[in-house]
Amino acid sequence: MRGTLLKMPFPNSPIQDLYPEDFAHCFGCGNKNTSGHQLKSYVDGESVVAHFTPSPHHMSVPGFVYGGLLASLVDCHAMATAASSEIVDNLAPRFVTAVLHVEYLKPTPLGPQLEIRGHVTERSARKAIVELTVSAGGIVTVRANAVAVRIPKSMESPQDNVPQ
Repeated sequence: MRGTLLKMPFPNSPIQDLYPEDFAHCFGCGNKNTSGHQLKSYVDGESVVAHFTPSPHHMSVPGFVYGGLLASLVDCHAMATAASSEIVDNLAPRFVTAVLHVEYLKPTPLGPQLEIRGHVTERSARKAIVELTVSAGGIVTVRANAVAVRIPKSMESPQDNVPQ
């Protein structure tokens, strides 16, 4: 992959900060996308965890989080989880979503910090299957699974084609 690496020591760094800079523009987790969620995922034992506190503009109906935000959070966290066990020389490989299945178990309240937790259940050379949950106040409100695929060469682009 192209790009330069932000110099941060793994495993204390967010996985997203170990992506090559030319692939750090994701709306959900890209550190170069100041309008995005800026999700940060960390290895926590056998799983990967992130925390996110929704803002009032993330509301669906009064008092509850918009489901699209929850899907976005599990999507980005799944890709970081897939990359987590393949970090070499402080460089995390990029994965893209092939399949995302989200189950909304209960309404997610707006206000408390959310915990997004994932773990890889199956892996091959090209893809990973990731199981995820979102919890609010210790209660699981979302369950999801994703198929994460290593970024295809066709998606790699020269640095000057990436919007600034």
